[in-house]
Order: sequence, then structure tokens, then C-alpha cells
Amino acid sequence: MTGLDWAMQRGLGALADKMGIIFTEFTVERAVATMPVEGNTQPVGLLHGGAYVVLGESLGSMAANLHAGPGRLAVGVDINATHTRSATTGIVTGVCTPIHLGRSVAVHEIVVTDDQGRRCSTVRITNMIKDLPA
Repeated sequence: MTGLDWAMQRGLGALADKMGIIFTEFTVERAVATMPVEGNTQPVGLLHGGAYVVLGESLGSMAANLHAGPGRLAVGVDINATHTRSATTGIVTGVCTPIHLGRSVAVHEIVVTDDQGRRCSTVRITNMIKDLPA
């Protein structure tokens, strides 16, 4: 089973579904997803900063869980985002790459770009990895 098959079988969760997040590539080394701007904006028409974070956490947490492997669970313990540009139309794309993949901690960076390829946000997430409860 490929990583993308694993992610689709597991599901992305209700929030990711509501926001229109679609995974297009998914391995331990690189995960990619898109999200529409429409429906995820703040009142002035800019993509909501929290939407960037939801996209980043969806990618980073799922990637950490794939890395954790069977019988283990990755849970987010820290996330931060720096927004450097505002998307107003189209879709944004998040590309998630690992910074550190350990036995108990995984750290990922997610770069979110607009449809012109311009960086809009940089998200960093740290996940703690632990055994699944009995």
C-alpha cells in the first residue's frame, strides 16, 4: 500500500474535508495537498491565517503518523506559522518535508504557495510519537 493509499484509507478528518483539502502526494519524505481559497477566507477576502495552519497541521500530523508506523500514534505538541503573502483566489498548495524524524519526536516544515508559486505561509509542526493506548 502506498502512503497516499494509507492516507486516503485513514481519512483526513472532518475539518480537512470541510475546508476542501486534497492530498495529491504522500510519503514520509514529502507530502503535498491543495486547498481552495474560496470558502476559507476572512471577512476582507484574504485566505484566513488559520486556514494555512489547518492545511499545515493536516499535512504534518499525517506525515508524522505515517513515519510513526503501526501501533504508534503521533500527536501535535507545537505549531507555528509565519504568513508572508495573502492568497485571495484560486488554490494554495502545501508541501510538507521533514526537519527531524526520530523515535519520539517528528518535526515538519510546510511551505504553502499560491497558484503563481509564491510563498504565502511557512508552518512548522512538532509531533510527539507514542505507543497507541492498549
